[in-house]
Amino acid sequence: MPAKIDPFYAMEINRLAHRLKAEGRSVIHMEYGQPSTGAPQKAIALAHRVLDSDGMGYWESAALQAGLARRYRESYGLTIEPERFVLTCGASPALVLALAANFEAGDRVAIARPGYVAYRNVVKALHLVPVEIACDDSTRYQLTAGHLEAIDPPPAGVIVASPANPTGTIIEAGELDAIARLCRARRIAIISDEIYHGLSYVGPAQTLLRYDPGAFVVGSFSKYFSMVAWRLGWLLAPAGKVERARAFSGNMFLTAPSLSQHAALAALEARDELEANVSVYRRNRDLLLEALPRLGLNRIAPPDGAFYFYIDVRHLTDDSLAFCKRLLRDTGVATAPGIDFDPVDGRHHIRLSFAVSTSEIEDAIGRLERWFASPPRD
Repeated sequence: MPAKIDPFYAMEINRLAHRLKAEGRSVIHMEYGQPSTGAPQKAIALAHRVLDSDGMGYWESAALQAGLARRYRESYGLTIEPERFVLTCGASPALVLALAANFEAGDRVAIARPGYVAYRNVVKALHLVPVEIACDDSTRYQLTAGHLEAIDPPPAGVIVASPANPTGTIIEAGELDAIARLCRARRIAIISDEIYHGLSYVGPAQTLLRYDPGAFVVGSFSKYFSMVAWRLGWLLAPAGKVERARAFSGNMFLTAPSLSQHAALAALEARDELEANVSVYRRNRDLLLEALPRLGLNRIAPPDGAFYFYIDVRHLTDDSLAFCKRLLRDTGVATAPGIDFDPVDGRHHIRLSFAVSTSEIEDAIGRLERWFASPPRD
C-alpha cells in the first residue's frame, strides 16, 4: 500500500505569495527556510571559470571531501576520513540515505514534535513508522534522553536536530552526551541533522559525532553557505556503513551536481562573507526579539540558532494555515503554518524566517505592527 504523505503547506503559502507578487503586491518572503543572499562571490566566480573550461559529468570531488574533513577538524577538533563524506543533491537525499542505510520496513524512528516536516513524511515514505514525541518549552522543544528512555519498546532509531527547525533551539553538550549514552545502551541508531551548524547566536553548536562516532550526520551547503539552489549536501556515515550508504546513493541519486561541487570548494574559503551574513541574521533576530512582544506574541521558542521564530498564536487562531493566508493577503508578509511541523498542536503556531535583509525585517515589523493592532480572529 502506498504511504500516505502530508503536503508541505509552506509551499502553498509560497505559491500564493508569488501569485500576489505577480499581481503587483509587495511581498516579504519569510515562509521558507532559505537565505535571501546568494552563494559567496568566490563560489560564483569559480563556477563561471568551470563552465568555460569543463564539460563536467558524474563526479564526486575528493578535494571537496577533504575540505569538509578539514572543516570538521577546525570546527570540532575531530579527525574524519574524507571518504566518509557521501556528497548528495542537498540534505534531503542525505536524510533518505541515512534512513535507507540504517533501517528495514516497519522499524520505528523517533522524532520531535514540532520538527521538520520531511522527517515524518520521509520516514513514512520509506515504510518506516514515525514515533512523534511531543516536546514543549520545558525541554526547549527538543528531544531529551529522558524522552527516549520512556519509549517502550525502544525505537530502532532517532532523528536529532540541533539547531532545530522550526524552533531554532540548540541541544546543550551535556544533553547530547546523555542522548548518545542512552542510545548506545538501548541500541538506538542516531541520525543527527546538523544543516544549521554555523548559524548560532549563543555559542557554537556541537556535533553529535563528538559523543557518538557511530551516528549518521546530515550536512548541507544551503543554509550557512547560502547555496540553496545549488542543491548540495553530504551524509557523513560511520566507517562500517559508508559502502552501504554509497550503494544506495549511486542507485537512487547517482552523484551530486558537478558544478555545485566545484563552487563549494570556494565557498569553504569564504568565511568572511559568510560570517557577515550571520551578523545580518543576528541583527534581524534582535529586532524581532524586541518587536514581537509589542505585537502580543510573547510565547516563542528561544531562537538559539538557525533563522526561525516558532510563535504561539493560539489566542488568535486554531487554524494556522488559514491564519498565514490571511496575514499574507492583508500585509504581504509570508509565514509558514505550524501544521507543517506539528500535526497536533501546530494549528496554534506559525514559523517566521528571519533570513532576509534587515531592511525587509524592518518593513515586515512595520506591517505586522499595524495589522496586529487589531488582528482578525477566527
